[in-house]
Amino acid sequence: MKKRLSLLIPLLLALVCPFLVSAKKEDPKRIVLIAGSRSHGSGEHEFRAGCLLLAKALNEQSGLNVEAVVVGKDWKKDRSILDHADGIVIFADGPSGIAGEWEYFDALAKKGVGFTFLHYAVHPSPEDGKKYFQPWIGGAMESGWSVNPHWVADMKVMRDHPIGNGVPDVVTCYDEFYYNMRFRDDRESVIDLITATPTRKNIHRYINLWNQHGVDGLDQAQTLMWGYERPNGGRGVGFTGGHYHHAWAVDGYRKVVLNAIAWSAGIEVPQNGVSSKPLSEDDLNANLDSYGEKTKHLKLPKVEDWKNLPAAKIDQKREAKFKN
Repeated sequence: MKKRLSLLIPLLLALVCPFLVSAKKEDPKRIVLIAGSRSHGSGEHEFRAGCLLLAKALNEQSGLNVEAVVVGKDWKKDRSILDHADGIVIFADGPSGIAGEWEYFDALAKKGVGFTFLHYAVHPSPEDGKKYFQPWIGGAMESGWSVNPHWVADMKVMRDHPIGNGVPDVVTCYDEFYYNMRFRDDRESVIDLITATPTRKNIHRYINLWNQHGVDGLDQAQTLMWGYERPNGGRGVGFTGGHYHHAWAVDGYRKVVLNAIAWSAGIEVPQNGVSSKPLSEDDLNANLDSYGEKTKHLKLPKVEDWKNLPAAKIDQKREAKFKN
């Protein structure tokens, strides 16, 4: 009898173990969102509120096996929070989210950690853009080269890429969309994930970085979101939108950014894209930075209102100086 049991037990274990292994849930993908400090004015550069909104969608609404956490730019007090990240999202003023830890981030990139940089976070110095951002995400904004008008973009999302899953063919939004990025020399290695065409009619503010490259880029498709697959592993995404907090209430806009975060972290993007619930007015106003009496209560945006905005007045004298 003992001999029979000694033979039977290994056989039973061999049959049962595969089921136990398959039943074991995989560890969730870890995504860390680094939110910058208060900046600009109420409703603009709402880094913390934007990150919390995206993290909530990933954790509670996406159906993905992910764990998204939001930290401030003081993350290096406990850098272990980034040590085991699959994807890192930075939404902050310039490179402040990196907190001076360039070599640490470079090591994470070489380890294959995905990076997604949103809005002002795509704007390092020209030197850091060349040394770090181009190898990490394929390109960056550069003062004197790139421009930052506020305009209503009809965003066309790349259809045969996972980031386009479940996103409408065209997503319209009013935002400060930078364009004319400084990309890698091997430009063909950078993927144009979202493009849109700036015109004199759809630009409603020309601000500090407007230059001849901006003028020359009018009426031509410009890259607003790009992707890069590093030769040694890992992915990077840059997106120039995100100035106005109202943009997150546009379902297609929010979905394409969630798709980008998932893709950069190595997560398979669902066929219908990363799910999230439409925002209510309360959702949009949750966690906004406090500006005292100047804190705005944001209304849900209407595309038709954006389409009716007047075109910005052209400063002919300013533009005449560009060529000189």
